[in-house]
Amino acid sequence: MSRARQDRVIALLAREDDWLTAAELADIVGVTPRSIRSYVTALNARVPRGVVVESGPLGYRAGADAPAALRAGADAATPRERVHRLVRRLLSGREGIDVFETAEDFHVSPATLEGDLGRVRALLGDTELTLERSGSRARLKGTEMAQRRLLSRLAHDETDDGAFDLDALRRSLGAGSIGEAVFGPFKADLVSGLRELGYFVNEFGIGDVMMHVAITADRVAHDRALETTALESTTPAQEQVGTLLDTLCERHLGVRLGAGDRRHLSALVLGRVVAPGPGEAASVTRAGLQPEVEAAVRDVVHRAASEFLVDIEHEDFVLRLALHVQNLRLRAQEQAWSRNPLTRSLKATYPMIFEVAVFIADGLRGLLGIPLLDDEIAYIAMHVGGQLERSRHAGTVLTATIVCPGYYELHELLRSSVDRSLGQAVDVVGVDTRADPDWRAIETDLILTTIDPPFTGDGIVRIQPFLTESDIERVQAAAGRVRRARRLARLRDELGRYFSADAFIGRVAADADEESVIRDLGARLVALGVIDEGYVQRTLERERLSSTAFTDALAVPHAIGMTAARTAIAVGIADPSMAWGEGRVQVIAMVAFSESDREAFQTVFEQLVEVFSERDSVQRIVRRGTSFGPFLDELVAVVDG
Repeated sequence: MSRARQDRVIALLAREDDWLTAAELADIVGVTPRSIRSYVTALNARVPRGVVVESGPLGYRAGADAPAALRAGADAATPRERVHRLVRRLLSGREGIDVFETAEDFHVSPATLEGDLGRVRALLGDTELTLERSGSRARLKGTEMAQRRLLSRLAHDETDDGAFDLDALRRSLGAGSIGEAVFGPFKADLVSGLRELGYFVNEFGIGDVMMHVAITADRVAHDRALETTALESTTPAQEQVGTLLDTLCERHLGVRLGAGDRRHLSALVLGRVVAPGPGEAASVTRAGLQPEVEAAVRDVVHRAASEFLVDIEHEDFVLRLALHVQNLRLRAQEQAWSRNPLTRSLKATYPMIFEVAVFIADGLRGLLGIPLLDDEIAYIAMHVGGQLERSRHAGTVLTATIVCPGYYELHELLRSSVDRSLGQAVDVVGVDTRADPDWRAIETDLILTTIDPPFTGDGIVRIQPFLTESDIERVQAAAGRVRRARRLARLRDELGRYFSADAFIGRVAADADEESVIRDLGARLVALGVIDEGYVQRTLERERLSSTAFTDALAVPHAIGMTAARTAIAVGIADPSMAWGEGRVQVIAMVAFSESDREAFQTVFEQLVEVFSERDSVQRIVRRGTSFGPFLDELVAVVDG
């Protein structure tokens, strides 16, 4: 960003051809005078022994070497930056560009620009656009909608996590596009207007909407409005939202939207409305649903609940997910997919939840014909995770016995304090008022005692008769230890049951790819009688839906459906790491689940991912995991901490 500001400073000085103070430059560029002084130093460093910026009592002015500094700045642009700049140039005019003139403007050779044009062709590979050449001229051929989708891709490609970035958008559209001073008020008015119309808009969606608003305004201002036909009808909701958008575009951006752009933007906005207003009744939600969408969602949710034994068949969950899917269907029709900045973290942190979402997405693809990308699957995972969090809350409560020798109502007061302070995490099921209780007979998860116990344990906590903040903290810590001990005990048990030396590859071949590793691991499970060849093929199909690389180190390939004869895990170690999806992994755990072992799914799946989420743990296991015995020993040691 600082280089761009440096370029702006020298361009301003060259244009003014006069002295400007640091304060004047700072106001124009939007930085501090101190930053201006550092930019001047950097600019002069671009041309050693030259004078790029002159300094004097009146401030700064362009020196004799200012043009050379500007060329050096342009030459320093990365190939991606040049390609993005080239695409903007190609999209800005109907007649395209002259290759030689553009090379001169970019301060590169014609050969370099030809290479950049080749990168543009690669960028267009999966679009409806083509790059045409006629002599020295090159131009993009395709619909206005396709060109806008390309601009949208450029803006998204500027960020690594899919989050909306105003600076990235301005780099993609050019510095003259929507700025912060306009963006904030426009967004606030849009959210307010949508709420008045009865809609609730999430912050993930509104960022994408604002990006498309900026693209639309920029194209309309350059006489590139979307055309519409008499066959393209609009719903009453689209008419309402379209009118709101037209009003805001005129107020904030100085452009009027035609029918085609109103229809396009209103469809995008409605496609990102994830729920009705808070507190709306189920009947209100259902009234806005298409019957076939509701029926499809009910079907796949029922199947997912049965397949994974998860508690998601709740009416409010089904209806809200159905509304989301209906909006998703609209986005699919417009080919306006949403980016989700949480996709990577959801896959890594909540793999089971993401897996349920993949199952639901696959079912919706079959019933409604909606192709789903990882980012869209992640939104479904957010719906699933929210419901599971509510359902699981009751299961996190630990039982407790209070040991408090009787003295008037002291034990009753203590119980009331525990219930009030820890009731969401601890369920007091008994109170022992004896001074010499049968400690060994107490079978609750926690023992909260006001007297010294004869032995210690993770679940035994010494507390005061009148509960203190320190007591509460110690009980919470003990509860955490108990929950973790339970989790690790389940994992150790499952590891011993499901791993096998006959399904272990100490070192994956150096030239292996995803398919070859899955087939190799699958063959070992087939030989053990765990799965058939069909399961291997379904695992490959599942991998194509969404990468099963759930952390930076671990891939867990598996088939959709628990059709194995018994549950087993085949493991391969890649050292060095191998490419998997968009990342690299070192451990590949192919999981085959059987119908009878469905309850083990969550335990093994999530805990295995947890173990391999820490780089140090992965390296310990990989270093020793050249044979099965050391691998399992080290895995258990890591689990034990």
